[in-house]
Amino acid sequence: MTKLAKFDAAEYLDSEEVIAENLNAALEDEDPNVFLTAIGDIAKARGMTELAKDAGLGRESLYKALTLGAKPRYDTVLRVIRALGVELHTVPLEQKPIPTRRSSGRAGARR
Repeated sequence: MTKLAKFDAAEYLDSEEVIAENLNAALEDEDPNVFLTAIGDIAKARGMTELAKDAGLGRESLYKALTLGAKPRYDTVLRVIRALGVELHTVPLEQKPIPTRRSSGRAGARR
């Protein structure tokens, strides 16, 4: 019987580009645990203690925030993301014109 080694994503997170792509892929999934797991893998690759320090968190707090099923606060996630050296950005899903006051007719109605 062949034994397979458990896959550890942290072993492959060796550059800023790979880390950013990993997070982007995780953000495509609707399950928030996928994103938290990705952050946890990166934290493991970087060193949990060092990341907690860089994020201004206790190591135990970081572990709790990245536990499956956890619902960390936005500011905690943002601090960890910044400590990882990456930023989150948004892009529109579709190119639709955004109604303005002039095009919606509301601006003229107020006069």
